[in-house]
Amino acid sequence: MTPHDHGPLAEEQLRYRVKGELRKRMRGLRKTLPASACAERSARITATLWAHDALAHAERAALFWPNEERHEVDLRRLDALLRARGASVAYPGVDAETGAMTFRFVRDPQTMVEQGKGFREPSPQETAARPGELDVIVVPALAVDPTGHRLGYGGGHYDRALPAFAPPAITIGVAFDFQLLAEIPFTAGDVPMAWLVTDARALRAE
Repeated sequence: MTPHDHGPLAEEQLRYRVKGELRKRMRGLRKTLPASACAERSARITATLWAHDALAHAERAALFWPNEERHEVDLRRLDALLRARGASVAYPGVDAETGAMTFRFVRDPQTMVEQGKGFREPSPQETAARPGELDVIVVPALAVDPTGHRLGYGGGHYDRALPAFAPPAITIGVAFDFQLLAEIPFTAGDVPMAWLVTDARALRAE
């Protein structure tokens, strides 16, 4: 085996290292954002999502509960708007033993509980969404780029779960506008978003 044969593997390892450093940087940047600014920016994101064609016609949408300590985008107002229109809303939950993520339809968001990950998760008794049953999945991100790639926390839960639902579900990655980067390293198994929404813009992935 020649040194050249190690090229693709070495490049993939470099991408993982770059993603790790970028993850630390973006977590630190978001942490400096005041809570009031998070709320204001989240309200703008919610308004843009509510006006988006995909959510305007969605009957079954998956959102996420914000990890407030990590200053995540807060979509609780969007949950209320969807329910008022008669849509069903699902939330992700992660199995503690297998690490598998499922989306479960939640009748009352206040019944969800924090399971040690910093955000509320649905009870296992709630009905799980079947593959193909969701119209839209809104996905959190530490960073996004115009091609639809997103940077998560590194667990890979969304990347493993999304292929069973999208398509037909439309995926929308959400982040604050300073988290929109020119490029995010792409590694094996990464699932790009169809749309990106920040507090300043909505972009269809290129």
